[in-house]
This record gives sequence, structure tokens and C-alpha cells, in this order.
Amino acid sequence: MPDQTTRSRLLEGIRVLDLSRIIAGPFCSQILGDMGAEVIKVEQPGVGDDSRTWGPPFKNGESVYFFCINRNKKSITVDMKDPRGRAIIRELARRSDVLLENFKPGTLAKLGLDWDVLRQDNPRLIFCAISGFGRSGPAALRGGYDVIVQAMGGLMSITGEPGGPPVKVGVAMTDICTALYAHGAILAALYARERTGEGQRIDLSLLETQIAALINIASSYLNAGEIPGKWGTAHVNIVPYQAFQMKDGYMIIGAANDRLWGKLCEAIGLPDVAHDPTYATNAQRVEHRAEIVRLLEARLATKTRTEWEAILAPLGIPCGPINRMDEVFADPQVQHLQMALEAEHPQAGIIRMVRNPVSFSRTPVDLRQVPPRLGEHTEEVFRYLLGYSAEEVAALRAAGVI
Repeated sequence: MPDQTTRSRLLEGIRVLDLSRIIAGPFCSQILGDMGAEVIKVEQPGVGDDSRTWGPPFKNGESVYFFCINRNKKSITVDMKDPRGRAIIRELARRSDVLLENFKPGTLAKLGLDWDVLRQDNPRLIFCAISGFGRSGPAALRGGYDVIVQAMGGLMSITGEPGGPPVKVGVAMTDICTALYAHGAILAALYARERTGEGQRIDLSLLETQIAALINIASSYLNAGEIPGKWGTAHVNIVPYQAFQMKDGYMIIGAANDRLWGKLCEAIGLPDVAHDPTYATNAQRVEHRAEIVRLLEARLATKTRTEWEAILAPLGIPCGPINRMDEVFADPQVQHLQMALEAEHPQAGIIRMVRNPVSFSRTPVDLRQVPPRLGEHTEEVFRYLLGYSAEEVAALRAAGVI
């Protein structure tokens, strides 16, 4: 854990106006909130972010899905279809460093809240727009959904067992990667603003992120014309590097170079295979993939995951069991890293969340605000940030604007 010699936070003093919803935008703003930014999450009155309804599971009526992407934020409700609501958003944007949105391209422009308008009010504003398919082009106005982009962006074509149907990744990985790109871009724009004094617009999309995340697969196609298929847990370029069945379940074993290949064979009792010139190089092992996998499978099936891990891990051979969620959070290393946060939620009671995985030596990345209830901070933001009177807030509430 960090040696928190000072309590100032990385992004202390930075205000983020978060107009995003669902996953990619909220996960990005949660990272910024974890790092100390003040995040004001704007939601639709009476409805809120769609993820508030995603379940089961719920805890005392609160979506646990919402919990995982919305901590360290303040929630306010504003009807942006109402002119008074749009005026409120402009007021907030004037007082913010970053605006984050993931509406379909052109939506905020129709509301008079796009970058071209807001930068006139606040030239230092960083305006980050996340879309499904980009700001322009034939698919620009299509809604962005992680599973659709996993399909269209090529990820599903390489995910699943050989000969089997396409399979999506088990979490919204395209959304998460987009959030990570967005958070890095926002930090870079804030750094650039320190030199220039000016904000700027950032655009990124799920589709662009997904294609960028194909790394070696995209490079193999672009440079060699290769169109890979599905390999299950196996690696298209490295053998052995996949799941093997033990007595009590599956374990991943990877021998990514010739030295590790020899050590693996010796460790599991196949010394003759280790020195067989037929398998001396990785290229040869890729060529003889099927027979190598058969040899290893027969040997590895004789012991449990724990037994093999005790043999292989001390030798530096990359390996690890394929864990269920209960096994993940029971793992001694995971517990040592304190990956689970616990906090009291006013509606749900005790909730648990996965902590931000980054630690800094001097600045804390911590939990300051549990995922907010819908509109929990409307009064606070309007009274103390915008300077509205109690009567003005009450009138806006009565009119359904907030």
C-alpha cells in the first residue's frame, strides 16, 4: 500500500462534469474520481443511469452493477430537454475542468451544449466525447454497445474454441478499454493545458478502441495478410501457452521461450521431450502443436492444480489455476493486495467493491464517496457550487427540471 506522506490527491481541484451513462464513460469518470477529482454525475430526473436498473443481483433495491462503476461521484438530476436544465449544464460547464459525454454524435449540438458552444464560455474546458463508431462516417449515428463492437471490431472472431461458435469476452472489455483510453487522454489534455492554458476536444469510440486493442492480431493481418481463427485458451504464436486439465480442474501453463520449454518438460517428467530436436524452437512447437498438447495433457492429468503449481511456480514456469470468483477473492495474493473495499451505503448497507488497482507513493487513491443514490447531491451542488437559494432549488424541483 502507498506510503501516504501527504494527503493531497492527484487530481485535487479538478472538477469533472459527467454527462455519460452505462459503462465506458462512468468507468472513466470513476477512475478520475478515485484519483481525487470532484465528479458531478448528471442523471435524468426520476430515471437515472440505465445501470441503476441492471440486475439481479440487487442489494436492498440497489443495483450492484451500478456500484462497480460509480463510486467517488456526486449525483445530481437535471432535465436537459428543458431550457432551464440546459442553462444549468452550461453553468456547471463554466465551473468545470472536464466534461465527459457519450451521447450519439450530434445530440449535444442539438441541445446547444456541444464543444463549440461550451468552449466560448470556458476556453479551458477539456471536452471528451465517447461514441460507439466515431464522430462521422456511415455508422456514426448507430448506438454503441460493447457486444456489438466486440463483433464488428473483430474480437469475437478470435474468441472461443476452434470450430465452435463466436464467443464474447465475459465482461464489457471494449467499454473498459475505451474508458482507460479516455482517462489517459483526459490526463494528457490537462497536462497540455498547463502549458497552453487552453482546453480541447477529445473524441474516441468503442470501435476505434477495439481495433487498437487487437494488437498482434491486427498487425499480423496488416503485414502478413493472416486472418486468424479461434484458439480457445491457446496462443496463435506460442506453444505451449494454454489451459490444461488437471485432476481437479484447469490450469494455464505458458512456456514462451525455449528455456522455459525445457524446464517445463523436465519438471513434469518428460526429459526426452525436452531434448527432442523436433521441438527445439518455438516455430517447431507451433508446427507440432497437436502432438505436444497431447503429450503434456497426458502427463498433467496425473496431479491436481495445487500439486502442479507447487512444482512449476518455484521454477519460474508461468502457470496459474483458472479460478472461479470465490477462488479469486480467496487467493492469498489477492487478499494480501486488499483488492476488495468495504463501505456503508445508506440504502444497501455494507457493500463491497474492487479497489482501484493503482498505488502511488505520495498520493492516495481511495474511497471518499460510496456510489450515490439518484440525485443525492442535487441540493448540495445547486446551493453551494451554483449559489442557488433554497427557494430557487425548490422551484426547479417542483417544475421537474431537477
